[in-house]
Amino acid sequence: MGVRERFEHELDAVQKEFLKLCDQSIERLETSFKALINKDLEVAQEIVQRDVEINRFEEAINDRVILLMTRQQPVATDLRRLIVLLKAAADMERVGDYAVNIAKETIRIAKEPFITSVELIEDMCLKASQMLRQIVEAFVEENTAKAKEVAELDDQVDEMYGNMIKHLLRLSSVKPESIAQITYLSFVCRYIERCADHATNIAEYLLYLKKGQRYDLNN
Repeated sequence: MGVRERFEHELDAVQKEFLKLCDQSIERLETSFKALINKDLEVAQEIVQRDVEINRFEEAINDRVILLMTRQQPVATDLRRLIVLLKAAADMERVGDYAVNIAKETIRIAKEPFITSVELIEDMCLKASQMLRQIVEAFVEENTAKAKEVAELDDQVDEMYGNMIKHLLRLSSVKPESIAQITYLSFVCRYIERCADHATNIAEYLLYLKKGQRYDLNN
């Protein structure tokens, strides 16, 4: 196997590991949110206990990418691709972290009835999950148009986040005795909003990979 062939073979292996990390992180986020809605404390506790799995996945990807850089000393598009993999893996690991954080808020709320409708939070989570799955598809296809669509969806999540936080703030003045749950739900909203931001970050990395320049899709 020639040098170029070996590099492409190793790069393909890293990309497959990255896709596994994406699948695990997104699935963990969706499962964590279902646990919140269903007050499933057993599932929430399992997500918290398995936090280290996704961390190790990202660390393994980092190690393989750094080894590739050291051995092959890639330039131009090859180097950009490896940098993008490093950064995108870090973003997906953060999604896994937010899934754990939501699980922790679920445990804090426990079996206590929700003091308000969580329909808007559910919509936020569905939208964020859609963004994450779409950006993974765009990444595989190297589809910059699809990546830009993901960034546009982020505006919708931001609007839902703002509306829900305003609602929770109003609620805190009416039901001060429920301030603890209001705080926990506010944190859940923030974690979901951040997951959408990470999807947008990966969209920006894809544009950098394909066009060789940095983009800010949050503006």
